[in-house]
Amino acid sequence: MPAVEPLPLPASVDVAVIGAGITGLCAALALARRGATVAVLEARTIGWGASSRNGGMVLTGLKLGAATLIERYGREVARQLFDASLASVDAVETLVNHERIDCHFGRCGHLALASKPTHFQEFEKAARLLSAEFSHEVRLVARAELSAEIGSDIYYGGLLDTRSGGINPAQYVAGLARAAISAGATLCESAPVQRLERDGSRWRVTMPDGVIEARDVLVATSGYTGAVTTALRRKIVPVGSYIIVTEPLPEALAHGVSPRGRMLYDSRHFLHYFRLTPDRRMLFGGRARFVPETAATVKESAAVLRDGMLKVYPQLRDVRIEYAWGGTLDFAFDTMPHAGQVDGYHYALGYAGHGVALATLLGTRMGEAIAGGVAHADAFARIPFPGAPLGLYRGRPWFLPLAALKFRILDWVS
Repeated sequence: MPAVEPLPLPASVDVAVIGAGITGLCAALALARRGATVAVLEARTIGWGASSRNGGMVLTGLKLGAATLIERYGREVARQLFDASLASVDAVETLVNHERIDCHFGRCGHLALASKPTHFQEFEKAARLLSAEFSHEVRLVARAELSAEIGSDIYYGGLLDTRSGGINPAQYVAGLARAAISAGATLCESAPVQRLERDGSRWRVTMPDGVIEARDVLVATSGYTGAVTTALRRKIVPVGSYIIVTEPLPEALAHGVSPRGRMLYDSRHFLHYFRLTPDRRMLFGGRARFVPETAATVKESAAVLRDGMLKVYPQLRDVRIEYAWGGTLDFAFDTMPHAGQVDGYHYALGYAGHGVALATLLGTRMGEAIAGGVAHADAFARIPFPGAPLGLYRGRPWFLPLAALKFRILDWVS
């Protein structure tokens, strides 16, 4: 991450942004470019959370499939939401090129892998629906053709989307931070927000080292949303996602496991996602433990993920694991991203594992909307934002072990 020079907290800004991940940094950049004074308040360090600790997949689509989007929201809104997912990948590419961010971005495509024959049948239906309803073309890869895409024989076919890409997320976040600083935003590390209070037409944002007054506040805390913003905390579930990375692979072995260098993930609820890094390491991730990351869960998850990796790639049995980490993702109860206003402040979060691309898009759009003083016209601001059934959730995800068990059962019976 770029070195952020410690600066005195400004007494007053146009916009205070809480959270210095992809959402907050993109919003700050958009705001500063439009002449707004901006302070980005980060409890830890720039990009500390899942914004930099993820698999670097820049994906089209949403966590929910096309059929579910249409059934839930109707064709028109579903198309707007899906089109936004395509625009989100373009938004990453535009920022990378405009700001000259050296982060190995490339449109390598993603391949969803069918873990069961019935899953490939679902891929066939999805491909037809994406073409007919969203004018988005993807390609089915039959099981007999998979060897050109992946050096594993455990899958039953795939669904290829060439518009997706890959990126080094930590380098991307560092580049966004530099761009925001260059545009005039103030980035404040070790500045956890303790209170957020409305004082007439202004906000008072209280931290251990002082108070900032702001005309507007944008909450961009995703899986780390806390008690300061209770209304959001009750609607966002923090879910742990974990990653292991091998030592660099010999060139022939790397080509064998992933001949085309795609972003890869399987079709299970308890999914695995994996890819080659630019220096030929295998990055392998998944929901090994649903709970948010700790030193203990990272260690436990590393062992689980290595077992999972060897089921996909037994040829990596003698390869050393050099790194392991976790990051906390943000899931809403409808598994959709959301943006808008609640209790007078703005927010964008709920990316459900698609945050590299969607946080870029929604952070930028929220910054533009706040700077222009306009209503949020984005489709993600118009869809309902539900809380927990019967109001049984207050911010402590007591039900995650039960959710993990449910998904394991679904993977078994589906």
